Amino acid sequence: MDNQRVFIWAALALVLYLNFVTWQKDYAPPPPAPSAATQTQSANGSTPANETLPDLPSAATDAPAAPASTPATSSEATAANAAVIRVKTDVLSMDISTRGGELIRADLLKYPVEKNRPDLAVRLFNPTSPLYVARSGLRAADQRAEPTHQAIYKSAANEYTLAAGQEELIVPLTWTDDQGITVVKTYRFTPGSYRIDLTYDVVNTSGADYKAASYVQIVRHYEHIERSYFKVETYAYRGPAIYDGKAYRKLDIEDEEDRAFKASITGGWMAALQHHFVAAAVPPVGANYDYQLTLDADNDYVLSYRGPLEVVPAGGRHSFKETLFVGPKLQEQLEQAGPKLALVADYGMLTVIAQPLFWLLDKVHNVIGNWGWAIIIVTFLIKLAFYKLTAASGRSMAKMRNLGPRIKAIQERYKDDREQLGRQMMEIYKREKINPLAGCLPILIQIPFFLAFYWVLLESVEMRQAPFLGWITDLSSRDPYFILPILMGAAMFAQFKLQPMPSADPMQAKIFMFMPIIMAVTMAWFPAGLVLYWLTNTLLSIAQQWRINKLVAAEDRREKS
Repeated sequence: MDNQRVFIWAALALVLYLNFVTWQKDYAPPPPAPSAATQTQSANGSTPANETLPDLPSAATDAPAAPASTPATSSEATAANAAVIRVKTDVLSMDISTRGGELIRADLLKYPVEKNRPDLAVRLFNPTSPLYVARSGLRAADQRAEPTHQAIYKSAANEYTLAAGQEELIVPLTWTDDQGITVVKTYRFTPGSYRIDLTYDVVNTSGADYKAASYVQIVRHYEHIERSYFKVETYAYRGPAIYDGKAYRKLDIEDEEDRAFKASITGGWMAALQHHFVAAAVPPVGANYDYQLTLDADNDYVLSYRGPLEVVPAGGRHSFKETLFVGPKLQEQLEQAGPKLALVADYGMLTVIAQPLFWLLDKVHNVIGNWGWAIIIVTFLIKLAFYKLTAASGRSMAKMRNLGPRIKAIQERYKDDREQLGRQMMEIYKREKINPLAGCLPILIQIPFFLAFYWVLLESVEMRQAPFLGWITDLSSRDPYFILPILMGAAMFAQFKLQPMPSADPMQAKIFMFMPIIMAVTMAWFPAGLVLYWLTNTLLSIAQQWRINKLVAAEDRREKS
């Protein structure tokens, strides 16, 4: 097989692979309908799954456990009557309900929904349909009163604002019972950060030990997302995920086994993911927590964890701590909020390439301040790193080009004898020291970096709505005028012109001629930053191959003279 044939089929295989992946995602099966049993339970007025309290450890106490839930009607009425506390920092505007200290709204002030609408911020959480809230509380053993997410807290103020120069903002909520237990549930906010520290300070002035376990629930309505080739963001994962202390795992609501997920985990966390943004909860490292995922008839999922029972001695006090993160997937902040929490910026199977690639892009961006130029510079650095490898391939391709007339003559002479043709071709390759497969090497090197760039641009919120030059105002979305894809197609055509001429097979010749058009149309809907990478890489490849062609031609002239 000649070099050109391998090159053509390698490029065509890439296009077919991308279209296959798109087809698979576009026609994914819809989510299963809730079971009849679950629907019946909801219709009968029982507590919906999204209002259920987590169970206590089964062997934690000899006394009967407290009820696992309260009637739905009473909890709904309580929620309707609860006051709302408004909290504002330099990056967050948040509503906290006095019912359980529930997080019911979070506007991300630095992230508009659309670039031309800076007044309309991305919003996480919603207390009504479609439901999305973060709940937390304490469960008490021995049928003691407990400050769960259904309890009513008191607040000294209805508004809290982080002032300029202020190092932290403290929002305390207080709950007491009639037996001497006081709990101060405190949210702590810091400037520029989406991390929220949550603390329960429990004071026990009763005459008996108070045993309690902390828990967090992320409750969100699930909807099946129809994948669209024309909306790249629809391929980003949207749903629950956990880290079990060793591995990151996305929980598929549409999978029966994942919907019944339960595990005891040390050093983990849980999160509700969507494109570019996340709500996560991280328990203290070192303790074992029970995680669980449930789904109710309304397609609201509850991802929760519950910690071990802690004893607050009579006349003593104890603190429970949690870490929450509500905001964009800023990897530096995520790393500080929890172990491996930056994995929510999900680069898939190519994380091993994409993670250092993002790190390099981030470092370059910190110097030049433009993500587009950072992509160009990093592409140049990647090309430089593989220069010697691709140069050897380029020399073989240049020699193949120079041998074009001789190869064509052999093909004409032995066109009816495939065996003799192959023998003659291998002989000339051996004599001229040419590797006929060398042309595949540049494509094989580019494919993993191409896919890694794709996921970096898709998942990295740092590049969301990032401008480059002129008409490119968002590198994470497609070129609005398709200029970059057209330039990329033209550059690919010029690159192919530098390659060895295709074989006499007319079908291969047609594929060869149409490949730049096929690639340009395929990538027209991809993020502009990805097309910019491919265009830059192609232009650098053209420059490298042009120089190699000149050097090889000069060497041939010297040998002939």
